[in-house]
Amino acid sequence: MATRTESVERALSILSAFSVRRPRMTLAELARETGLHKSTILRLTRSMAIYGFIDRDAEGRFSIGASVWHLGLIFRQEFDSGETLRPVLRRLVEATGETASYFVRAGNDRVCLYRENISNLVEYGVEEGMRLRLGTGASGLVLRHFTGEALADLSAFNKNGTVDLESTRNPNIASISAPVFSSTGQFRGALTISGLNTRFTEVVRTAAIPLLEEAARDLADRVD
Repeated sequence: MATRTESVERALSILSAFSVRRPRMTLAELARETGLHKSTILRLTRSMAIYGFIDRDAEGRFSIGASVWHLGLIFRQEFDSGETLRPVLRRLVEATGETASYFVRAGNDRVCLYRENISNLVEYGVEEGMRLRLGTGASGLVLRHFTGEALADLSAFNKNGTVDLESTRNPNIASISAPVFSSTGQFRGALTISGLNTRFTEVVRTAAIPLLEEAARDLADRVD
């Protein structure tokens, strides 16, 4: 079992508090978002600022620093398939009327690398670059299973390795997710369609699964 370091986890919780919708926050907002004491935030952010991971403007608002962008570029370079994946995601959105995403595994998290939203799903807060728990969602099951993790229950998988879930991280969202492999058979990520389960019903999801699996197969020669 990995050793946990509390101060590191607290610092990472500060970085994780920022989003596209909240790129800048006051000390009070950061405290509410992270649950940390203001004195702890000030102490940690002083160290983080030295290495360029946190900035603070003249009005006292915090934002992520350039070092985060630098690391993001390094991470994304390993999965630099945007020109290949975005057209596929757009086609899935056009064909199903639902949101399409591409997730990869990063340690014990899943990261949404690419996403094409429909307007009424934006409010559920998944953004490109966001890290989510690996233990939730159809994409999480696909990522765990195809990276060798032993799952106690495989009933959500079909014969092709696609997962269909009525509810996910958000109980109002249903999703289907298919594994994406390279031409050499290396597992690369999870191609996912998600939508409100009042509309993205079992019947609709069943009809969409062949489209999703065909899209995943089409990516095989292009995600090496």
